[in-house]
Amino acid sequence: MPRTAVKLTPLGIMLLALLYEDDMHPYEMLCLLKQRKRDRLVSVTKGALYHTVAKLEKEQYIAEVRVDREGNRPERTTYTLLELGREAVTTWVRHELPRIDHPIAYGVALAEAHNLPLEEAVELLTQRRDALAEALVTVEAELTATRQEGTPEQYLLNFERTAILLDADLRSNTAAIECISTPNFPWGGGITATPAKYELHRKAAQQ
Repeated sequence: MPRTAVKLTPLGIMLLALLYEDDMHPYEMLCLLKQRKRDRLVSVTKGALYHTVAKLEKEQYIAEVRVDREGNRPERTTYTLLELGREAVTTWVRHELPRIDHPIAYGVALAEAHNLPLEEAVELLTQRRDALAEALVTVEAELTATRQEGTPEQYLLNFERTAILLDADLRSNTAAIECISTPNFPWGGGITATPAKYELHRKAAQQ
């Protein structure tokens, strides 16, 4: 993976992807991540978020655009996405989306796949589907052979779990391809934050 994305964490990618939509301050980012249930993909704490924002700024993926202060409330620093950060999102998603060996990163890549052209996302997911199908065939064949050798089932529980998880992942991956391939499926940068984002802006200003 190119240097622009190699050191980024899944949380870092999610924050950069938010800035694809609009300039934001960290509290807005935190609210949107929780609203969209991104905290189910990776741990999202206030401390981790602010630490990641500071690191992204230091590495020149993002830049401060203004600092606002209202009354006695703490200052809020708003950030914008720089070109390096924009390139990093697409590079990272391209790298992680077809992989089958890093489920956490894949979950984030799937969530941010809309930052790629639709045709490319479908192609990468198709590559992943084919890799999952091949891995499942291999695991099922090995499981059958091991049973035929007389290995007691108590030693095969985790092996069986691997096959079940691969099958579930394959079905989910296939469903994702079918979903985004539906005619007129909404996709891409033209679709920004939901209307609720503007309510978050208002609430954030009141915090």
